[in-house]
Amino acid sequence: MTLPFASSTRSSVGLEWELMLADRETGDLVPRAPEILELVEERTALERFTVTGELLTNTVEVTSGVGDTVAAAVDDIADAIGALRDETEKRGIELLCAGSHPFAQWYDQQVTDKTRYHTLIERTQWWGRNMMIWGVHVHVGVDSVDKVLPIVNALTVFLPHLQALSASSPFWAGERTGYVSNRSLVFQQLPTAGLPWQLETWDQFESYLDDMVRTGVMADASEVRWDIRPAPRWGTVEIRACDGMSTLPELAAVAALAQTLVEHFSRLLDEGR
Repeated sequence: MTLPFASSTRSSVGLEWELMLADRETGDLVPRAPEILELVEERTALERFTVTGELLTNTVEVTSGVGDTVAAAVDDIADAIGALRDETEKRGIELLCAGSHPFAQWYDQQVTDKTRYHTLIERTQWWGRNMMIWGVHVHVGVDSVDKVLPIVNALTVFLPHLQALSASSPFWAGERTGYVSNRSLVFQQLPTAGLPWQLETWDQFESYLDDMVRTGVMADASEVRWDIRPAPRWGTVEIRACDGMSTLPELAAVAALAQTLVEHFSRLLDEGR
């Protein structure tokens, strides 16, 4: 498989923030994303940000445009939140974010009616139906495909730091789990999630994808769900290790750390190190 890596501005930033929809009175999750998205998507079609659905109908994802700075990306996220609240507030729906919901039960949730999500559940069964988790994804632009896997490998050293800074999922289905990030333990049960494979070159990544597609584990590169992964479509490295965070300043701080680390490693590679 030959997989092109798109061009992108070096160390540019894009953010994805997964948000729960919860009933204002009870705090429980509500399956109203399709209703809200229908109202928001057309009205915001020309904006820099996007508002989309996710695996479960209790979740919406807000995504920034590409920013040269974290501040620009966070501004987009704030605008997306504002557009969402125009519809959610008058319907008694609150927007929440953490790595897990403290008491909601997985078997009460509904899967979004899209082929890719039904395929995911079919492949992953009980664990897939348990993916009642919320996270933050930070994309950082990389200016050469040859840098991608070395940067992914270098960032892996900082996975404990990123998880520790963002950990926000100590409860699961009403129980205290004893872990500050139970989300990360749940998510790694998927066959293509967890730590990135230790690959050195882009050719090795393409070979890995060939094996995964040929054996029916995944359909394409978008189904690689590592904690840190290449994102060929966007020309970025995507950091996916973080639990969902509850405020914009927290989101901005972790995004700034991610951007700084990627630029630091990119400079080391430029120096031949």
